[in-house]
Amino acid sequence: MTQKYDKEFKLHAVQLALESGKPASQVARELGVSQKTLYGWMAKYKEDPATPFVGSGNLKPEAKALRDLEREIRELREENAILKKAMRIFTNDRK
Repeated sequence: MTQKYDKEFKLHAVQLALESGKPASQVARELGVSQKTLYGWMAKYKEDPATPFVGSGNLKPEAKALRDLEREIRELREENAILKKAMRIFTNDRK
């Protein structure tokens, strides 16, 4: 079974490996993760230290903003369709 680790745990592990002076293999052993996993997290961190763990349920700010805007557009379109139906109902009742 694959273990899922949250962003904070990954950041903590990478910071320990980079700043503690201990070998990454020792840090991995102490944290109970494989060396390969820790080295992968370190590589992702070095690629983009600001948002290293995208794909772990964490979106980059731009992607989150886009997703939120798309959701808002969907909701507004749905509300608009409901209002149009209501207008048709009320205008037909007056005739």
